[in-house]
Amino acid sequence: MADTNRWRAFAAAFLGWMLDGYDFTILTLVLIEVQQELSMTSAQAGALGTVTLLTRLVGGAIGGRAADRWGRKTPLVISIVWFSIFSLLSGFSTSYWWLFLFRALFGLGMGAEWAAGMPLVLEHWPERLRGVISGIVQGAFSWGFILAAAVVQFAYPYVTHAPWGWRAMLWSGVLPALLVLWVRRSVPESPVWLAGKAARPEDAPTTSAPGIGFPLWPALLLGAVMFAYQSVSFWYGTLIRAEGHSPLIYVAALNLGGIAGAAVWGAVAGTRLGPAGAIATGGIIAIASLPIFVMSTEAIGLLVAVTAMGFAVGGVIGVAPVYIANRFPPERRGWGGGVVYHSAAAVGAAAPLVIGALHDGGWMLRDAMSLCAAGATLAAIAMAVRERYLFPRVMLKKPV
Repeated sequence: MADTNRWRAFAAAFLGWMLDGYDFTILTLVLIEVQQELSMTSAQAGALGTVTLLTRLVGGAIGGRAADRWGRKTPLVISIVWFSIFSLLSGFSTSYWWLFLFRALFGLGMGAEWAAGMPLVLEHWPERLRGVISGIVQGAFSWGFILAAAVVQFAYPYVTHAPWGWRAMLWSGVLPALLVLWVRRSVPESPVWLAGKAARPEDAPTTSAPGIGFPLWPALLLGAVMFAYQSVSFWYGTLIRAEGHSPLIYVAALNLGGIAGAAVWGAVAGTRLGPAGAIATGGIIAIASLPIFVMSTEAIGLLVAVTAMGFAVGGVIGVAPVYIANRFPPERRGWGGGVVYHSAAAVGAAAPLVIGALHDGGWMLRDAMSLCAAGATLAAIAMAVRERYLFPRVMLKKPV
């Protein structure tokens, strides 16, 4: 029964994050049409991604706090319903500012889903397997990106010329709400959270363990990784379509690289290298791959470059769940994870806006993306090396 519960928790967190990724990235693949209809600049289009990533921090804090107080499962269910509703409403936007508002509110649910879902799955699995599970579940976001690309590739052509064509892509984001029916019925609550609740008096406040505070450094380190990832991913569908390519195969390559990388770097995080060593190694691979990414115009070169970038830049985010989780005791893990991870996402939130502004200023989109990715990756490597070899990470002595 324990094994069954583990896999159900895994499925709930994996599917929740995958569908979250679908709802977030489906917009990026129809940005050309959205920009045309709502008359927005590239900077304004980038700001749609930025505001979502910023409000994820608020959602992560609220959802994480709720997950610590009332259990992981209920906040997970609410968050999935929340982001599904605001994905639907995004499709009804009549102006740029309505779309901006709905994407901001969408970000609240997106942040809460991660804050509740990640502790739920990790606390069902033994500590020795959490690195690998962390990477695989984190890679679910990339599966959502691939699903979005497939929908745009195969379904969008049927509605492209309709006045509501791109809106239908956003309306499809309401479908994840159906997942909650299965989660509520079949997914068990975290055994770690239940044990902690049983051991505490009903009126005891939820507090952190002695000496465990908010780890600013990991938030900054993961923030550099997130900035690099958003530099490559947010505008990639627009870039490929603008250059005359069908997006599916290239978006799939980017995200399949990320999926493989998340599993690999999650496993590496459990070795002597640790999460910081995994981030540094992935960053070096990304820097080595960047010239190919910048210069490639032919199909084979593009596929090689984008797969390598996905593996290195997108993949190393796979260390984040276990990296953060082991810094907090169970009674603070939802809040701590939600705030730290989404603080990092808030740092990465600047990338879509910065790249859009550079593009408005005359930069080629590929050059702007590459510059931002390179700068953030070099910063992540420097911080990871500093943490791994000069100031080792502070972790709980006995993860639970």
